[in-house]
Amino acid sequence: MIANPCIEIQTSEEPRPAVPPWFGEVTIIVQYLVTKRLLDAFAQKVRLIRARFGRYEPIDFLALLLGYAISGERTLEAFLGRLAPFGSAFMALFGRRYCPHWASLSRFLAAVDRPCGACLLHPPIHA
Repeated sequence: MIANPCIEIQTSEEPRPAVPPWFGEVTIIVQYLVTKRLLDAFAQKVRLIRARFGRYEPIDFLALLLGYAISGERTLEAFLGRLAPFGSAFMALFGRRYCPHWASLSRFLAAVDRPCGACLLHPPIHA
């Protein structure tokens, strides 16, 4: 064992959530989208008839759905649960300030019309 006087270990009974393992992957992919200006394109081009959902824009919900797709979590509920302690940091990756509440996301998804929703869930396969 090598002794190092610069290392100090502290413990606490206070629970501290661990950063989800997929957070790094989301960070890398979002940074790629930013450098290619694709994130800006999404923010400018993704529009719904109902332009806003309270203080949220469609890009806020797109960020959550993109994160969910990358995360590999089995359910959206599981994803949102793991994301909750890190919501502000997650949304900052997308240049956004607030993480939408799950109920706001639910209202957003309900507002997406069936043809658009079908494309999001089952994109056409091109040969």
